[in-house]
Amino acid sequence: MSKVKVVLNKAGVRELLKDPGVGSFCLQKAREVQMRAGENFEAEARNYPERTGAAVHPANAEGYYDNLNNNTLLRSLK
Repeated sequence: MSKVKVVLNKAGVRELLKDPGVGSFCLQKAREVQMRAGENFEAEARNYPERTGAAVHPANAEGYYDNLNNNTLLRSLK
């Protein structure tokens, strides 16, 4: 068998990481996780100079302790 060497197009990868479509897809998936986690969690878009994305985090102390004791966000990923 021959070995296959994969070479990434760095400019293409950089463009994908900054693409607004990828950011909106990430935010959509984050909102799905947030809905499964419950009302004490919120999803938000994250935009950095080198990439775009989304995050889900506790919205209040109740969500914080729920996640701390039950791993709610981790379980919501399934």
